[in-house]
Amino acid sequence: MDKASQNAVWTQAEIVKQLGKRSIVFVGLMGAGKTAIGRKVAGMLRLNFIDSDHEIEEVSRMSVPELFERYGEPEFRALEQRVILRLLEGGPQVLSTGGGAFMNAQTRAAIAEHGVSVWLKADIDTLMDRVGKNRARPLLQNPDPRGVMERLMAERYPVYGTADVTVTTRDERKEVIAAEVIDQLGPYLCAPGAAETTTP
Repeated sequence: MDKASQNAVWTQAEIVKQLGKRSIVFVGLMGAGKTAIGRKVAGMLRLNFIDSDHEIEEVSRMSVPELFERYGEPEFRALEQRVILRLLEGGPQVLSTGGGAFMNAQTRAAIAEHGVSVWLKADIDTLMDRVGKNRARPLLQNPDPRGVMERLMAERYPVYGTADVTVTTRDERKEVIAAEVIDQLGPYLCAPGAAETTTP
């Protein structure tokens, strides 16, 4: 790629055009900012925004913590998978997913077919600053929430690392992180040799 191509700035219209009917799908751990950044990106690209956890709560008429408590994590993950597969049919849009969703191989395959995955990567201190005191999070209802988060990072980061785009999130304004996401989406979608739209 020549220097001019490397320095190209892709317009929002070009990004949306190349997106086609796919969804921009945010993945990452709790506290990474998938919903907040996803909303900003959706606004910047003039796309609809959907939070899969919110959709799950609408479908089940129960909160995510209630679903975990009543049915356990395996049943919750099965419901989550069904909801995300349905949502992916509604692109183009921006979709925020729960922290464990991308760990499901079938969900990953569906996202790869119908979306562009964006991993919001954060360090342990950033995550704990944001969620450490929120005991409503089912996976953090533990005497050692930091230890739980470290274990989740060890398990999940290698899988999140297979996402199409990775953006580091940190203690910065949401607008800045959202702009960095769009800066990464431009070359991924629009540069010569970029991934082609997979849905007609």
